[in-house]
Amino acid sequence: MKVIIADDEDKICQLIYKLVDWEQLDMQVQAIVHNGIEALEAIQKYHPDIVITDIRMPGYDGLEMIRRAKETCTDMDIIIISGYRHFEYAQNAIRYGVKDYLLKPIKKAELTDTLTRIRAEYMEKKERLSAEEQNRITVKNSVDKLRSAFFTEVLFRKEKRKEEITIEVINEEYHYKFKRGCYQVVLIKIDGIDSSFQSNITYIQDKVLQSVNKRLAGECYEMECVFDGNMCYAVLNFSNESKRSIRKTLKSILDELLLQKDVLENLRITLGAGIVEEDISGFIISLKTASWAIEQRLILGINKVIEGENTSLNEVADSKLFYDFNKQMTDSLEKLSEASLINALRYLQTALRNKENTTGHEIIQMSKEAMNLYLFTMRQNKFAVKEAESFFEKFSTNIENIGTADEVFSYLTRAIVMSFRKAVAEKQQEDNKPIRDAKQYMKEHFKEPVSLEIVSDLVGFNATYFSSLFKKETGKTFSEYLTEIRMEKAKELLKDTNLSVAAICTEVGYSDNKHFTKGFAKYTNLKPNEYRKIYS
Repeated sequence: MKVIIADDEDKICQLIYKLVDWEQLDMQVQAIVHNGIEALEAIQKYHPDIVITDIRMPGYDGLEMIRRAKETCTDMDIIIISGYRHFEYAQNAIRYGVKDYLLKPIKKAELTDTLTRIRAEYMEKKERLSAEEQNRITVKNSVDKLRSAFFTEVLFRKEKRKEEITIEVINEEYHYKFKRGCYQVVLIKIDGIDSSFQSNITYIQDKVLQSVNKRLAGECYEMECVFDGNMCYAVLNFSNESKRSIRKTLKSILDELLLQKDVLENLRITLGAGIVEEDISGFIISLKTASWAIEQRLILGINKVIEGENTSLNEVADSKLFYDFNKQMTDSLEKLSEASLINALRYLQTALRNKENTTGHEIIQMSKEAMNLYLFTMRQNKFAVKEAESFFEKFSTNIENIGTADEVFSYLTRAIVMSFRKAVAEKQQEDNKPIRDAKQYMKEHFKEPVSLEIVSDLVGFNATYFSSLFKKETGKTFSEYLTEIRMEKAKELLKDTNLSVAAICTEVGYSDNKHFTKGFAKYTNLKPNEYRKIYS
């Protein structure tokens, strides 16, 4: 594989060159250059497979050089090496498709690992593997699927009874090599990543897996990691003597991953360490306690290793706290009071914050309960929340990906208030439709005999209820509104035409000229002819 090294400092270029055993990797450095223009020229000349470049150089900076180079060599892999700690540069580099972003000072193992990974992908893509290697990859893929199935079938869905979860069964069915000793589940929760960019997610997932494998593989009899969204699930099997060192290693993994905040500005990481069990079936309990620990970040804070506890689930739903909140929430929704609704949610937030020994699990569950209560009460009050089921699912997913208790309540309040406003507006639109239809009919038919009975029947209400509803919605009685339409039209005809007053009387729906003249004078304080003299 052909390689180009680009950095404006020659000593950095030489360091990179000397750190790597290029021959062992079957790679050859084609050129070493010191600015963006030289780098682009070298890329166009050699068509390299890999470019190792600083992100800031004279000529073209790294990003501009990468953008232009990709037009020439679309399949080229790029490794950024930089001491420039600015997340926008890093994120843009990731979105341009760089393979890795390594921060100075450069570490030999990290650079070699990245190059090795690129080579493996390159060889597979170019189909230059030997039959033996191809077979090895096929077997490995099958093994990976089997090992992942342990998570989905045993840990998550619990398809096996406790007595079926033995070392012999798990090793045989899922291709593990577990030994007698200690068993632990560790969760690594990633918050603050913009999920609209898949490159961000892929980047941090790769970093997590690299760090876990590098630091834990040598300390464990057996281990495996899988990702589900922004959560990494790791199962560890180690000796009793390794308990203390494993705990220290988890802290070093966290510290290493937090260095990526220089690349992804809002990155927040929490490690939840499940309790250590001495039987392989204890993985299920360890997972439960690790999940509790991850939720506990809402109380204890993010960017920490949190130890799990085998604690009971929350009972707050049966308490006076929830009863009082339920009443406040229900009353505010029945009154359609947004201010009362916000106060009810603030009450819940304050009460949970002040409650002794509140857990992260309680906060998440109570937030979901509050949303359920909101949707149920709105439905009871005949207010439609469109696609309520998917709305709740989206809310539940998002609430799991928030790092602090205040942010959870802020999101809960925002989601409910926005939904409430929309539902109320749509309900008002729905309720106003008969009035809108009535007003439209009156505007189009004011020349004709128009009565309360005719219009109320048209919109499907009895006359008494319609009269009351019309006054409530418009601030005018039916008769006042109809008179206003007719008189405004009469004013327009008096100003803009030479029609006689008698003709205008008929034109605006009156059959009696005397009655029209009297009504016009009352409406404008002027007789029709006086109005014409002044305004025509």
